Amino acid sequence: MKGLRCWPELLLCLMLAFGPGAALPAGAQDAAPKPAPIRIAVEGAYPPFNFIDQNNELQGFEVDLAKALCEQMAAECTLVQHEWDGIVKGLLNREYDAIMSSLEILERRQKRLAFSEPYYRIPAIFIAPKDSEIKALTPEGLAGLKIGATIRSDHADYLEQHYRESEIALYGSPVEATLDLLVGRIDAVFGDKRTLLKFLESREGECCRILGTAPDEPAYSRQFYGIGLRKEDADLKRRFDNALSALQADGTYDRIRAKYFSFDIK
Repeated sequence: MKGLRCWPELLLCLMLAFGPGAALPAGAQDAAPKPAPIRIAVEGAYPPFNFIDQNNELQGFEVDLAKALCEQMAAECTLVQHEWDGIVKGLLNREYDAIMSSLEILERRQKRLAFSEPYYRIPAIFIAPKDSEIKALTPEGLAGLKIGATIRSDHADYLEQHYRESEIALYGSPVEATLDLLVGRIDAVFGDKRTLLKFLESREGECCRILGTAPDEPAYSRQFYGIGLRKEDADLKRRFDNALSALQADGTYDRIRAKYFSFDIK
């Protein structure tokens, strides 16, 4: 090797010196730089999906799932706490590599970002008094009835678009809608399952029951959440998608989900 100046291309020089078939000296393989950690932004203020515990550490469904995805990818990851305002801007400015903080897959966001396959959704359900005689949840089945929903929500948009023969009552919050259901001012409430289950599990909610989820036709295809990525990071998207598929197939996803939710959110 006399006269062969190798640094900083150490591995290439060793191969030139010893020949392509020669074994590299012990420890030479370790000279290759390690891949940079994948930096994942999490808000930390939306329990049970993500929150900060008493030890000032990030916890929640998305935190546990992110760690499992990184383990499946055999990748070193760093969770970066970032407030919701500006979280997309931070991704585009390369402050981190992904957002895993209940980022809904919306058409307007897809113009700027790439998304992984959805890793959760919240089913939409109808609830009504236990003695309700409603038989079908189709627009025809609910024609002439009064249905409550939260104003400026996906649920209200869906009802107004498809249930035109029903009277749609809009409320400032799900609590207001369920109170009117309780006293009989409306016939049913349509909303996300997580929120409405809290009402049904309360003392007041003993009045009512789940009628069912939104019908397959017209389909309610809202509220799907994915990992936000930069459009140019196609390989990272592929890695996340493959890891998510593997965790769903081997039961890891459902074990994590069961810690936080009593119903399926895939």
